[in-house]
Amino acid sequence: MIGMAGEAQTDTGAADWSGHIIVCGLDDVGLRTVEQLYHAGVRVIVVEDDADPRLVRVVRGWGVPVVVGSPRLQETLDEAGLPGAVAVICVLADDLHTLEAALLMRERRPDVRVVVQLRNPAVGRAMSAMQISVLDVAGLSAPSVVEACLRTGTHELDLDGHPFVAAQVTADFTGTLRSRYGSLAPLAVTPASGADVVICPGRDHPVRPGDLVTLLASPDELTAAGVIDGGEDPADAGPGRWARGLNLIGSVWRALDRRFLYALIALILLLNTSILILQLGYREPDGTRMSLLDAVYFSVESIATVGYGDFNFRDQEPWLRCFAIALMVLGACFAATFIALLTNVLVSIKIQEALGDRLLDRLTDHVVVIGIGSVGVRVVERLRATGTEVVVIESDEHNRYVDQVRDSGVPVIIADATLTRTLDRVQLGSARAVAVLTNDDLVNLETGLAVRDRLGERWGEVPVVLRLFDRTLAATVERTFGLGLARSTAALAAPWFVGAALGLDVLATSTSARS
Repeated sequence: MIGMAGEAQTDTGAADWSGHIIVCGLDDVGLRTVEQLYHAGVRVIVVEDDADPRLVRVVRGWGVPVVVGSPRLQETLDEAGLPGAVAVICVLADDLHTLEAALLMRERRPDVRVVVQLRNPAVGRAMSAMQISVLDVAGLSAPSVVEACLRTGTHELDLDGHPFVAAQVTADFTGTLRSRYGSLAPLAVTPASGADVVICPGRDHPVRPGDLVTLLASPDELTAAGVIDGGEDPADAGPGRWARGLNLIGSVWRALDRRFLYALIALILLLNTSILILQLGYREPDGTRMSLLDAVYFSVESIATVGYGDFNFRDQEPWLRCFAIALMVLGACFAATFIALLTNVLVSIKIQEALGDRLLDRLTDHVVVIGIGSVGVRVVERLRATGTEVVVIESDEHNRYVDQVRDSGVPVIIADATLTRTLDRVQLGSARAVAVLTNDDLVNLETGLAVRDRLGERWGEVPVVLRLFDRTLAATVERTFGLGLARSTAALAAPWFVGAALGLDVLATSTSARS
C-alpha cells in the first residue's frame, strides 16, 4: 500500500509510474537522498519495512510514496515499480540485507542502475564487478570533517586527472573579485550581511570585507595568488623512519629500571672475567694460549649453554674446570634475568603504547577524535596522512575499530569523554581541534557541551566539530549553544548517491560555513 501526501492511504500503485528512482531504506542517508531527489524534481518511491513513523510522515509530506515491505522480496520491488525504474538506491542499515536486495534487483533488472551503500570493502569490490555502484558514507563524509578540524578552507577535486582546489577565503577588501583574485574562478560569494548566497558570480561581482568567497583553481594558482599556503608535503609531514627508530630506542631507555642495568652490568663483568681467565689459563692441545677472539667466542658459548663441542674444559686444570662450572651456572642465571627484564620492558612499552599513556603527556597541537565508528576511523586516517597528531577517546572497549587505530600508532583512551579527567588526560588544553563523531546525536551534543566547558577561554579558538544527523537540531544547537561546526554525514554523502543514480559524477561535497 502506498501513502500519498495530502490524501488518505490510496491504491494508486507505483506500478503506474515509470522513469522513477526507488530508494530502499529511510534512515540517515536514505532520507537525505530522497529529500535531494524530491527538490531536484525527480520522481521517487521509498521502500522500507521498518521505518521510523516520523520519517515516513516527513517523506509523505513531500508527496513521495512509501511502500511498506522488504526490498529483499520480489513482490515488494514489483509494487514499487521496479520494471519501470531507471535506478535503485539501496541504503539499508545491514550490509547483508543490502547485498541480498542488490543481487535480487540485478537479477530482475540487469539494465537498471543500482547504487548501494556498503561498509565492507571486499564485498564492495565484488559488487562493483557486477556493474553496481558501491559508495561508502564514511569515506565520502570524512574529508569535510577533516577540513573543519584543520580549518584549511580547501576542498581537493580531480577534474579529468588534473588536481584542482576549491578554497574558501574571507574577503578583506572592497572591490571586485577580479581586482583581488584575477583569473581565479569564483564559485560562490556568501555576503557577511546575511543576504542570499550568490552562485557562480562573475569576476566583476563586488565584495566587501567579511564576505566569504569560494574560488576554484589549481593549487599553484591559488598559492601564487596568496589564497592558500604552499604547505608541506603530507608524505614528509610525519616523522621519518630514522626518527621513529630513535624514538623507540629512547622509549626503551626511559623504561629501563635499575634491576635491568644491574643484570646487564653483572653479565658484562662475568663475560670480561671469563675472557681474561681463558686467555691466561686455557691451553690448546698443542700448548698454545687461546686467542682473544676464541676467548670471546668460548665465553659467550659457555654463558649461553650452547656447547658446540669445538672447545671444552675436559683436559684443563681442575681450577679452570671449577671456574667453568661457575661460569655456566652464573651465566645462565644472569642471561635469563637479563632476557626476562628486557622482555618485561618491551611488553610494558607495547601496553603503554596501546593505552596511549606514554604519548599523552607530550601531546600538543593535536586533534582529539571522540568516537571511532566507520566515520571516525576514516577521519583519523586522513588526519594522520596530513602529519597531524591524533588521540582517540572511545567509550566501548569492544569496539571493532580499537585495535585497528592502535596498530596505526594512535593512542586510544577507553573512557567517558564527558568527564573532566578524561578531557584533561588527552591534553584538551593544548589541542588544535576536537571531532565528536559517535553515532548518537544526544551523546555528541552532551560531549560537545562538556568540551566547551573545559576549553574555557579557548572556546571559539578551537574548532569543535559535531556529527549530528538532524539538521533542525544542528541549527538549534548553533543558535542556542554556539556549536556551529555541525556536520551531517548523511547530508554530505547524499549528493554522491543522487549523482550515481542519475549517472552524474559528483566531484566533492562540503558544508558552507554559513549554511
